[in-house]
Amino acid sequence: MNIQEQIKEYINSQPEPKRNDMQELHRMIQEISPGCRLWFLDGKNDDNKTVSNPNIGYGFQTMQYADGKAREFYQIGISANNTGISVYILSIKDKTYLSETYGEKIGKASVTGYCIKFKKLKDINIDILEAAIRDGFEAKN
Repeated sequence: MNIQEQIKEYINSQPEPKRNDMQELHRMIQEISPGCRLWFLDGKNDDNKTVSNPNIGYGFQTMQYADGKAREFYQIGISANNTGISVYILSIKDKTYLSETYGEKIGKASVTGYCIKFKKLKDINIDILEAAIRDGFEAKN
């Protein structure tokens, strides 16, 4: 199964209305960055144990770790969780930027160093979320 099929299957496996919100986010992110590299992580480690929720990733960056190692990874990610949806903006290095820039304006969402978590798309200001995602694609790592 290719990445597009895995993404479609993952989104379709979500209950409504989360499925509809995930489809809308997927469409919006691809519209912001057409042709960006797509990723799908199933949440399992090398031993096939579930270690996280599955993630859909968009874009490309090389992440540098403190031990000097580097890893290719996505810039923006989305994932369904028990209470709603998480949007990960991994390419912005300043861990106060998201909350300071968007936290007050985004609506009913929790904003941390790299994650915007909300229950439903209708609970947040979509234009503000889109601006945060655009910042993530424009950030230089």
